[in-house]
Amino acid sequence: MPDSTAPDQFASAEIVAGEAGASAALTSSSSAGKPGPAVLVLEDGRRFVGRRYGSEGQTLGEVVFATGMTGYQEALTDPSYAGQIVLMTAPHIGNTGMNDDDMESRQIWVAGFIVREPARIASNYRATRTLDDDLEEQGVVGISGIDTRAITRHIRSKGAMKSGIFSGDMFGLSDSEQLERVLAGAAMRGRNLSLEVSTVEPFSIPAQGERIGSVAVLDLGVKTSTLTYLAERGFEVLVLPQSVTAEHVLSLKPSALFFSNGPGDPAASDAHVTLLQEVLRAGIPYFGICFGNQLLGRALGFRTYKLPFGHRGINQPVLDKTTGRVEITSQNHGFAVDMPIEGVHDSRAGFGRVEVSHYSLNDQVVEGIRCLDINAFSVQYHPEAASGPHDANHLFDRFRDVVLAAQSAVAGETK
Repeated sequence: MPDSTAPDQFASAEIVAGEAGASAALTSSSSAGKPGPAVLVLEDGRRFVGRRYGSEGQTLGEVVFATGMTGYQEALTDPSYAGQIVLMTAPHIGNTGMNDDDMESRQIWVAGFIVREPARIASNYRATRTLDDDLEEQGVVGISGIDTRAITRHIRSKGAMKSGIFSGDMFGLSDSEQLERVLAGAAMRGRNLSLEVSTVEPFSIPAQGERIGSVAVLDLGVKTSTLTYLAERGFEVLVLPQSVTAEHVLSLKPSALFFSNGPGDPAASDAHVTLLQEVLRAGIPYFGICFGNQLLGRALGFRTYKLPFGHRGINQPVLDKTTGRVEITSQNHGFAVDMPIEGVHDSRAGFGRVEVSHYSLNDQVVEGIRCLDINAFSVQYHPEAASGPHDANHLFDRFRDVVLAAQSAVAGETK
């Protein structure tokens, strides 16, 4: 395929740092000299030549696009993006810099980063460093100055695919050798990435305000804001490694169980499905988000499948069938539950009646599941949405109400 090289029309542009009186203006470390060349190679042979961005070298992963115009720090530090090279569809990224408060986990997780035009000056009163600084410090290989719109349209047409970014000495490899490396990379289908992103040791977060009970959180790639919102609802949050057993969870006597978001293929997480089924049979209320939604679907007896290019961004419209309300949601998933969006269905695993509670208005993909005979529900999107929108934040209140109702029912039975 011929090279698709974007013109470097912005290379000499003058940039003025924000408005007068800005509290922080940080210059990108890469602005001292023009970065060297880099190339994005897709598994179908398409090549896009641009400039090195972030660290220098080689990275491999599944190329996906995220449609949010803001929230790049939250996306980069979302463990759900592990193993993926993320393309931002917004053309200008990095202008608000980076800070410690908006980190959603301990590090950047993306395998690589693609932007059209990186900001060379970060101007924001909360910024403590530039995006370039973090990318270089954490060894994230990226590329800029390429036609991100053309790549996005290509992925929408052909689907997410293996890819690689090559810069520095790796840029000098032959086209055929670069493509061979891309094709030899790991595919996302069938891949279990929970072990790579989960906490190694359990830890707890105290409840804020009146304690209503404890929630066992299976860390499959959980975000900091999720834990904060649970604690704010009066839960003592017990964060557990993804390797724990159902016996260990039950020994903690939690008031509820929560499965977090996370990367990888839900079809490769049989142990987590078995754990969930055993805890559900014990009558413990459950709430799952994103990966946790897919695992609830599997625990109920439904299969999951890979979407052509997934849903990623903070502008995804979802219909709540119960209220008829449309919520704009934050999403990051490449797999979905295979389940009819209309009607009530019998769980194939013996958990009673189930229905789809939410679905995507873009493509009618299942976005939420509600169990009618047990205390379990889940959504495919991210209701914590630290960078916004906050339309779905009420789901944490709903979870609290479900747990309180379950506790009242048990108290009534023991009288």
